[in-house]
This record gives sequence, structure tokens and C-alpha cells, in this order.
Amino acid sequence: MKVLLADEYGFCFGVERAVEMVEESVGKGETVRTLGPLIHNEQEMQRLGTKGVSTIAEPVQITRSETAVIRAHGVTPEVEQELKEKAGKVVDATCPFVTRVQRLASRAAAQDRHVVIVGSADHPEMIGVKGYAPGHSFIIKDETEVDSLPRLRKPMVVAQTTIKAKTFFDTAEALKTKTDDEIEVINTICSATRDRQEAARALSGMVDAFYIIGATHSSNSVKLHAVCKESCEKSFLIETEADINPDDLIGVETVGVTAGASTPEWLIQRVVSGLKELGAENANNLALK
Repeated sequence: MKVLLADEYGFCFGVERAVEMVEESVGKGETVRTLGPLIHNEQEMQRLGTKGVSTIAEPVQITRSETAVIRAHGVTPEVEQELKEKAGKVVDATCPFVTRVQRLASRAAAQDRHVVIVGSADHPEMIGVKGYAPGHSFIIKDETEVDSLPRLRKPMVVAQTTIKAKTFFDTAEALKTKTDDEIEVINTICSATRDRQEAARALSGMVDAFYIIGATHSSNSVKLHAVCKESCEKSFLIETEADINPDDLIGVETVGVTAGASTPEWLIQRVVSGLKELGAENANNLALK
């Protein structure tokens, strides 16, 4: 059985940068606490935990003797200020792509314009971005929620950095019915997200089965799974090699592998090795028959 890796996979720039910033602080002997899980990968969080990195749910839990880390998803201006008041040091690991969305939202609000953010309302990134345009912003998941919006005033439309491009552009088109003004549409989807989806789509049509390594609560991993499903019905979202069902590989000759933006390289290689071992076992079983 052949195992093929997509051309683009795994840690994106923002996540890799966040992990490096945390490890740099740890290396300085600082007590590091991240506001919420640094990334959507339990295995990587456990690895960081062995280095003393822990997670807090609210700024009130930090002390002056500790370093607070803002994760790649970013936070609202109010939360950032609270961290600065309570922590000894604040490390802002917000992904630069997310920072761009925050600044765009802030600018539009200052101009008394409406901001429509296409994404998941309960996602940390969206909560943070909305905080930069209080009273001026709306979050909708796709074009099906456009009817729920009021009339929009000189709207700017931006995207959660990890959504599918088609969802964003279809929603932006539908929003034309909600305003008499010109809509400013700014594609803020992360290039890494686009690259991973395109690479997965290209490979999914060439394999018998596809494995996407990522957490089930990771937005970009879930969307990668959906992209692969379009061309390869036997596509599976897994977190580790333990989630691979050997029965799914019976009769499979070629397997594709990709990974979400929060999946570390060491975990990807473990899954690839696991797939190769299962492929060898299946081949041996067939030979014995």
C-alpha cells in the first residue's frame, strides 16, 4: 500500500510561530500560561504541558509572577488589556493573518460602517474580531443566514481565516440584497488554509482512501475533511494513529494523508508509519490466503 502526503499540510505559519514563542518563554525560565488551549491539538498541548505550560480560562486566573500568552486565535481588546493588568508579562501570539482581520474590523467601525464576518460565531477567532467592532459587526456562518441581518450601512465583508473560499464568496454575493451601498469584500482567508485545501483536493482524486489528521473541534481540519470527501468517499478525520480502523484499508492500494494547521510534524509521521505498518499487515494476510 502506497502512502502519499499532500503537498501542503500540518502547522501553518501562525501556529508554528505561537509554539515557538511559548517555547522561547519557557526557555527563559518563565512560568507560562496560555489563555485557552494554545492550539487545537490535544497531543501537542500535552507535550507542552511536560515543559510546564498550562492553560487558564480567564485573565483573572493569571498572577504577576506568570507570563500570559494570547493564542493564535487572538482576543478582544478588553481581554488583552485585562491580561496586561494582571500578568507579569504578556506574549501576543495572535496570528498575523488574524491581526489583519482585527484591524480591518476596527477601521470599518471607526468609519461607522457595518462589518459582516463570515465564520463560526462561537469560534475564538470570531469572538476576538467582533470585539474590535463593537456595535457594528455581525457574524454569519454562510449565505443561509443573510436574511437574519438588518439593512447594512456601507458594509465590509471579511472571513474567518479558516473557512472555505466558496462559502465566503457565495455569502458575499448574497449580502448584496441587504444594502443599497457598495460592499467592500476583503478575502481574509489564510493562504495556508487555501493551500492545504487545494493540495488536499488535488490528491483526493488520486487515492482510494484519505486520512486527515486533526482535532474534531478544529475548524480548518473539519473543512479539510469536507474537501477530501468531495472526491474520496473513504475520507476519515482522525486525531492519532490509534483512530485508524484497519478494516477501512482492506483492498486499498493508495492512501492520501494531510493534516490540519494545528497538527505537529511528529504526530503526522506517527500516523504515516502506522498506515504503512497496517498496509504491510494487510498484504501479508492476503499472501497467506
